[in-house]
Amino acid sequence: MTPEQQLELIKRGTEEIIQESELLAKLKEGRPLRVKAGFDPTAPDLHLGHTVLINKLRTFQDLGHEVIFLIGDFTGMIGDPTGKNVTRKPLTQEQVKENAKSYQAQVFKILDPQKTRVVFNSEWMGQKSAADLIQLAAQYTVTRMLERDDFAKRYANQQPIAIHEFLYPLLQGYDSVALNADVELGGTDQKFNLLMGRTLQGRHGQTAQICLTLPILEGLDGVQKMSKSLGNYIGVNDAPGEMYQKLLSMPDSLIPRYFELLSFRPMSEVNEFLQQITDGRNPQDIKKIFAEEIITRFHSSEAAANAHKGAGNSLKHGEIPDDVPEVIVKLEAGVTDLPISAVLNRAGLVKNAAGAKDVLSRGVVFVDGQAVGIDFRLKLAESRVIQAGKKAIARVVLQS
Repeated sequence: MTPEQQLELIKRGTEEIIQESELLAKLKEGRPLRVKAGFDPTAPDLHLGHTVLINKLRTFQDLGHEVIFLIGDFTGMIGDPTGKNVTRKPLTQEQVKENAKSYQAQVFKILDPQKTRVVFNSEWMGQKSAADLIQLAAQYTVTRMLERDDFAKRYANQQPIAIHEFLYPLLQGYDSVALNADVELGGTDQKFNLLMGRTLQGRHGQTAQICLTLPILEGLDGVQKMSKSLGNYIGVNDAPGEMYQKLLSMPDSLIPRYFELLSFRPMSEVNEFLQQITDGRNPQDIKKIFAEEIITRFHSSEAAANAHKGAGNSLKHGEIPDDVPEVIVKLEAGVTDLPISAVLNRAGLVKNAAGAKDVLSRGVVFVDGQAVGIDFRLKLAESRVIQAGKKAIARVVLQS
């Protein structure tokens, strides 16, 4: 693609590019750009709202640029204060490591692991001395920090702001210096932090990065942002039938928004679908097309084709239906089996590790119709029908 064509593809669904002219100039250099996005592993489960940014990373990846997936294991122990009206509880190193593993397993359903550079900011921040941090803190003023909306509100309402919270945007900004990033992606709520990277790069003699912000995705209610706490979300690890049921229940008004931000179909094709709805086609038909794409991405094409059979159905414990969607679970090099708790989690039959523990403790996990306990392990290349509770069921195959 020409630099102009790349720019048009990159702009799809973006909220703001600072500065667009600078991005075009970088694209015209004809080299792979270093495109960074940071994630604090504060929770192990991702939903489709999180994937808006990851999809954009995939776009850069498909255009031949270097994608840097930064896991903020160091900053995660501070806690991102963005949008918070109270000081966040810091995570332990053990929590960060466990969540980071889950993050990688989920994002590689979108990103190509062979073309993704995964880094942890403890690699450089862990080497910093107290003097280094003081020098970093000296590069910004409290007055400028209080210009941030969430800090300003807390200050005006006389709510506590801990000193270490001021360090967070500085540390995130320094990540861009350490990686010499050309582009950094983030949600619209991250604009202050992204601009901090741009500022610090300039002060370290680097060319300032491009800041690209993505919109916050509305949840299934069509109003509030997608959030687990609000119950209006679709989890990356949701079972195929659950995904299907949720996506078909979304308001018709969300169809254009979800296609633009979550689909990899060309916009010309999306616009054809939208025109068909205008011309009288049932919106549910278009939702089914969209659901098939999303379920294929996070499970498989076979799971997508059979997802409607698992939507809203309840099975008797141990009952095996005629058509069971297949889920492929990829194992890391050298791994030859998985405990049933990990299988349930990674196959999307439960929402998280706590969900796996719950169904196992209740004795409602069945393999080929037979109840199993926590000690059961699934071996490489085995194909087993696994049921968790009354709704989640799939034929699970472990592949290396």
